[in-house]
Amino acid sequence: MPTVSARTSLNDYHVLGTDGFGRSDSRANLRRFFEVDRYNVAVAALSALAEQGKVSKETVQQSHRKYGINADVAPSWKR
Repeated sequence: MPTVSARTSLNDYHVLGTDGFGRSDSRANLRRFFEVDRYNVAVAALSALAEQGKVSKETVQQSHRKYGINADVAPSWKR
């Protein structure tokens, strides 16, 4: 979108920041890609609780399956 807007500008046009590296068709998809959506946050919280012994590791594994989160993939910034 930034380059489309640039065509209508009468002045110099510079794009600042990112657009999600081409993954910004929606904010929800962008949050999911960068693993900061509500599901990834919930799984991270459960993982922290499991490290403290407050929930079982099976609970964490179930949450991965329930929310479709694959813990074995590279971090988003490396994909």
